Amino acid sequence: MSAMPASNHRPVEHRSPRGAAAWPAVGSMWNIESFALFLYFYRDAFAGPMRYYFSITHLDALWFIPDLVAFACIATFLKRYVVEGRNAVALVTLLYTAFAIYIGYIFLGQAAGAASSLKMIAPVFVGFCFCGRDFGRYNLLLSAIHLLFYATIVGILLSKVMHLPWVGFSYESFGATREAGRLWWTQTDPRLSGFAADSTMAGFFVFISFVLTSVRRSLLWCLVWVPIGTYAIQLTTSKTTLGLMIIYVCCLVVIRLLPEREKFPMLRRMACWSFLTILIPVILMILFSGLNLARYSQTLFSMQDRINNSWQLPFVYLADLMPIGFLTGCGLGCFNYPHQLFSNLASYYVPVDNFYIGTYLMYGPIFVPFMICVVYAVARTTDIYKLTTTVVMNLFAITVLAYGPASGLLMLGFSFSEVFGSAKPAGRLAVADGPGGHLAPRRT
Repeated sequence: MSAMPASNHRPVEHRSPRGAAAWPAVGSMWNIESFALFLYFYRDAFAGPMRYYFSITHLDALWFIPDLVAFACIATFLKRYVVEGRNAVALVTLLYTAFAIYIGYIFLGQAAGAASSLKMIAPVFVGFCFCGRDFGRYNLLLSAIHLLFYATIVGILLSKVMHLPWVGFSYESFGATREAGRLWWTQTDPRLSGFAADSTMAGFFVFISFVLTSVRRSLLWCLVWVPIGTYAIQLTTSKTTLGLMIIYVCCLVVIRLLPEREKFPMLRRMACWSFLTILIPVILMILFSGLNLARYSQTLFSMQDRINNSWQLPFVYLADLMPIGFLTGCGLGCFNYPHQLFSNLASYYVPVDNFYIGTYLMYGPIFVPFMICVVYAVARTTDIYKLTTTVVMNLFAITVLAYGPASGLLMLGFSFSEVFGSAKPAGRLAVADGPGGHLAPRRT
């Protein structure tokens, strides 16, 4: 949340996982996780034209290239953090994910559902593979994300003034028919989806590309582009992302105005405290469950639906369908899009609009100690990109499941990634000086 010109940024020295060799320097060169992130971001941000033109040219298989690279990232995760790093959390995460795929196959009742679940979870391992990496040194990737910010805004504005050919286009995926883009309407306002072919994801890409770019841009650049980005998000009518943009800008301004030595500690505190958002659905259900909030304002209808249905019904159905799931989880894909598209229990599908509730359903109680480890790791994290992403993704995840499209899950994995690093003390941190008041923690 601070300006950080590339020419003055001092890279963070990360320790490798216990028992592993030191991480190699990562400058502007690309490695497998950065390549996968690039592919996912550009595929999801341009999902409309890609689905449309791949289909009409019979090149649909190209759509799955990012997923193949993500599978390679799973192998990289195994080699880097389990075999070489000997990290216990990494080992348990990998083994329990395999177990969750099996449980999901039992629950969903179809092999296609299990295959879709494996494809669904792969992006999180792309994010995990950034453990021990200083994201500020991925100059080519950051430049590509910067361009994505402008391109996404252009796509939203184009969809306002013209009919894009992929709107309403249907395509086949794993034997199920899905729609690449639809024009949704909220009262009299169109939900514009731009190149992403989905209004929520169009708003998300404006927001997340702005966040990752703003870290090392001047405050002036941020203030110039905030109104433009906010207007584009408003056209998508994504209330969650619009609120996030406003909150993020307020936090950014506050941190930029702090004395230099206070900036990084404040960002880290924000990241740690942001995990309290996990309790928001619980508090809302306790206070407002069963109430008709829409009678007070129609804008509260979606929140009422989440409180009374989205966040509660899956547990009611799980008690009927698979009581042991309260101990093991109902497996990958349950109450997620594989459940909706590839399951014998599709009639019991409920959209779970919260990342933590949705993940708890799939993994069960073991997800709780994992998150405790994550919070502890965030308290030791020195990468300002990961800390900033932790803040914004925790806020985003309150009302969004974030498993599809894949980029949302990838960024959550990215923000959690340091949980697979060394448990040794990170050392005393200081903040490097530089023009523009940039934020660059370094060891002293």
